[in-house]
Amino acid sequence: MKTSVITSSTYQNHDTGPGHPERVDRVKVVNEELKKLDKKIEWFEPKLFDQKIIEHVHNKKYLNKIFSSFPKSGIQFLDGDTIVSPGSKQAALDAVGSILLGIDQVVNKQFKNTFCSVRPPGHHAESDKAMGFCIYNNIAVGAAYLLNHYNYNKVAIIDYDVHHGNGTQEIFYNNPNVLYISTHQYPFYPGTGSSNEKGGSNNILNVPLEAGTSSNIYFNSFEHVLKKLKDFKPEFILLSSGFDAHTQDPLAQVNLKSKDFYEITKRIVNVANNICNGKIVSILEGGYDLNALRESAYEHVKALIEN
Repeated sequence: MKTSVITSSTYQNHDTGPGHPERVDRVKVVNEELKKLDKKIEWFEPKLFDQKIIEHVHNKKYLNKIFSSFPKSGIQFLDGDTIVSPGSKQAALDAVGSILLGIDQVVNKQFKNTFCSVRPPGHHAESDKAMGFCIYNNIAVGAAYLLNHYNYNKVAIIDYDVHHGNGTQEIFYNNPNVLYISTHQYPFYPGTGSSNEKGGSNNILNVPLEAGTSSNIYFNSFEHVLKKLKDFKPEFILLSSGFDAHTQDPLAQVNLKSKDFYEITKRIVNVANNICNGKIVSILEGGYDLNALRESAYEHVKALIEN
């Protein structure tokens, strides 16, 4: 079976204003690079879905507030970092729809795994709060979809974005059916993610990294991720694939190289092949140096294909 890539042209209509790091070119360069993989991947666009699915992770009051916040023209600030425009409404829904389609494809054995090349990202969005460029928590909606629609009992989320996914952690903190693992620079934005935050059922593993962390130190720490994953034995693995732990990224100070994202992915896939028949859906989170993002996403998807 092949790897699928899901994206939508509507990402281009999510206007964050001049100079904003979370910009249209991010997905554009990723998609251009992934086209080099040619016949090894198949491309799809997200489908319409029942938006009540989002209510599994975001409360109605928040969703109503968001729906009324999309402007008819210009841009609107949801917080100091998170900006929406008229086109953001459909782009955000399509980001959610992408992970849902990817899950459908993998559960139904149409593809062995999936990468969702989308924006806006999602892992900072809490159950009742937009923040950190994120509107809906895409990966959290995906996990809830696996639990509620497909009746899975154990879902793991691995988040290697350089920023802690506070939103994903908050949503699943007391849910024993979801394991959330994060490697991230600490102390750093958004301020959460200490190793003491373990969840209500020891279902949270935070692996804080110091600024300046090298590849060798990172991969030594990553053994804790793999051990926790093996102990939990999930039926499905979701990846919050942020590539801003790259040494060239302007928003952080972790020193991974592009090829390190091949190795990260390879190690996860090897575990997934043993415990959940390789069922993985990955979705783009951060990554703000266009060259580093382009290369790192390519290495990531290459590893999904090859392993």
